Amino acid sequence: MSDRDGSGFLWFLAGLGIGAAVGILYAPKAGDEIRQQLREVAEDGRDTVKDRARQAREQAGSWADKGRDYLNQQKDQIRSAYEAGRQAYREATSENVEGTTPNVP
Repeated sequence: MSDRDGSGFLWFLAGLGIGAAVGILYAPKAGDEIRQQLREVAEDGRDTVKDRARQAREQAGSWADKGRDYLNQQKDQIRSAYEAGRQAYREATSENVEGTTPNVP
């Protein structure tokens, strides 16, 4: 099965982290050293998560801005088309009022 959404990579990272934690727990070091090392690893992981979250927020903001710009362009085009149609209708009805009867079935 092919994981195209990246969840396979996330599982790989989770397994890597669990493996590292188990390896650290079974390492022949003093308890204080192990706890310090675990703290450092946890802080590094927290910093990585914060960086990724910041990048995701920036990307989402960029996409939102692009979407907003696109919608405003479409709104302007629709407004222009509406005004052009309205003007064409006024011109067509003013010609009919000036002396001819509209051809209504």
